[in-house]
Amino acid sequence: MHNRAAIGELLARGGLSPRRDLGQNFVADANTVRRIARLADVGPGDRVVEVGAGLGSLTLALAETGATVLAVEVDRGVVPLLREIAEPYPNITVVEADAMAADWSALLGHEPGWVLVANLPYNVATPLICDLLDGVPQIDRMLVMVQREAAERFCAAPRTPQYGAVTVKISYWATARIAGFVPASVFVPRPNVESALADIRRLPQPAVDVPAADLFHLVRTGFGQRRKMLRRSLADVVSPEVFEAAGIDSQRRPEELDVHEWGRLALAWRAAQ
Repeated sequence: MHNRAAIGELLARGGLSPRRDLGQNFVADANTVRRIARLADVGPGDRVVEVGAGLGSLTLALAETGATVLAVEVDRGVVPLLREIAEPYPNITVVEADAMAADWSALLGHEPGWVLVANLPYNVATPLICDLLDGVPQIDRMLVMVQREAAERFCAAPRTPQYGAVTVKISYWATARIAGFVPASVFVPRPNVESALADIRRLPQPAVDVPAADLFHLVRTGFGQRRKMLRRSLADVVSPEVFEAAGIDSQRRPEELDVHEWGRLALAWRAAQ
């Protein structure tokens, strides 16, 4: 684990500085990374993939648990330092790859049971988590450190300001809860926002028995005009008869429907096609 001085020395040795375009904020607190590793509940026999491993603070804490760690890093300037840091640990493998464009089957194989543990920058957190839930069933659960605002959206309840299309997406595939908060003071450089840990666990099967494409088409359309009643925001795709068949009051707003109600609406919509 690295403190502030160690991070500064590593960056200087590599002629590097934190990249704003990659949202790099390195964790400089051993207690924080060990806490994340503990909350991840991994150990010998577990397979962990870490996205955005950076200079390896969290990587080392995960390796200490005895888990097998696949550390994925996109910054080619940082990768040689990360490989050097990981070299004494036979249970760490470093891969240079862009997680947003990675061949996940090539990286993880085809068997389930992987755990994603990561400190994700704000600009990729939401699309990456959604893509992994949609298309990488090898990952059973995730513990991700993200901007607090994003974590609250992932875990929001209906009828709250944070509840939105991404919440429904996550609720379709998984359960989600906030496992803790992380102050800005533990990062280098220090961000302007607090971070939170979102614990996301894939369900054995989707929460509702309706194809994802159909459900999310309606959800995206509805939340495109979230302040309007459903009869207006979905006027071009859902007829009054479909609302009636689903038992959904068309005067409700998108954020008032939980994933099961969205599922009923999607099933009625499919039946009417």
